[in-house]
Amino acid sequence: MAVIKKEFERGEEELMKVAELKKLEQGRKLMEEFVQESKKVARGSRYEEKLLVEEFKRGINRVIRRKLIKAEQPPTSIEQ
Repeated sequence: MAVIKKEFERGEEELMKVAELKKLEQGRKLMEEFVQESKKVARGSRYEEKLLVEEFKRGINRVIRRKLIKAEQPPTSIEQ
């Protein structure tokens, strides 16, 4: 029974992390601040890299997002 409870709690924690990731927005934060916040929230979410990048891009300030999309070589990872 303890194993089931532990797995259930871990699953709940993962769902909370995913919900937090979906709510993250850069707003007026510096990009470095947003990167650090995103990484912190992503820990324990079990999201795959591709999904993390998509959530990260969604949360970036609109002006910056447009510039990144128009770049000759758009970044393919959060570090870039």
